[in-house]
Amino acid sequence: MTNLFHKKPNLYVSHVQLKVSNLARSIEYYKSVIGFQVLEQSNDTAYLTFDGKTSLISLVEVANAQQVQGATGLYHFALLLPTRKDLGNIVQYFVENNVKIGAGDHDVSEALYLYDPDGNGIEIYADRPAEDWKWDANDQVYMSTETVNFESVLADADGTWNGLPEGTVMGHIHLSVRDLVHTKEFYTNVLDYNVVTVYGNQALFISTGKYHHHIGLNTWNSLGGPALPASATGLKSYTIVLKDEAYATQVAAELTNAGYPVEKFAEAPEFGGAQAFSTVDPNGIRIIFTTDGE
Repeated sequence: MTNLFHKKPNLYVSHVQLKVSNLARSIEYYKSVIGFQVLEQSNDTAYLTFDGKTSLISLVEVANAQQVQGATGLYHFALLLPTRKDLGNIVQYFVENNVKIGAGDHDVSEALYLYDPDGNGIEIYADRPAEDWKWDANDQVYMSTETVNFESVLADADGTWNGLPEGTVMGHIHLSVRDLVHTKEFYTNVLDYNVVTVYGNQALFISTGKYHHHIGLNTWNSLGGPALPASATGLKSYTIVLKDEAYATQVAAELTNAGYPVEKFAEAPEFGGAQAFSTVDPNGIRIIFTTDGE
């Protein structure tokens, strides 16, 4: 299906920057297990790509870094594959290479879950057709977690896994936050996301353009927690694409009016293109805003 949910004017996530403890080890993992290639590399940083042009992930080595529990930051980032066939192919690849995974059928999608060497959560998924998603009268989408029918998924495979395929995108990011009330206010009042699913008082999912979610937010492991220390492994920043310069100016003004920092950028191609600015959300999570995207 044509992927309109990860194009302008939607507020989609285009890039995730991770802090790792051993760059060489992480590069090997993301190449051999996930199927990335290295686009560019320095002594402490690597930009990963699937097509030789677009960087979805960058890795930054932090000296003497440790994993920190209970802090805000990354729950997982999610790579969206173009087709169910691609999902079947990577499942087959994981089975053949004894890669340990979790899985969930979320009704809107079928997903695999795993962790990189520093414990950063990764989801790899394929969406079901948007016309099959179930929306109620309040514009809430039905999502669940059921057992994946791997026999059916593998039946769609054709055995041609050669790394992440053309058309892979950063489907969404799921964040660990300290407080859903203030976090919801930020993402829906200061930014322009809509709440599309609520799980009690512990998790909610937000999107634009009636996607099932561009961002997930939960307090399962981070309720009242501190921001992730700079010296820890985990999320360094993530990037949201804005539709144009006029809208970028509007978003920056909304952030300033609400008391959030706005840090201007010059050209910053390491984040995936010309950057407008960055901010820090109520959980201490840095967001990079760019107008460079489709």
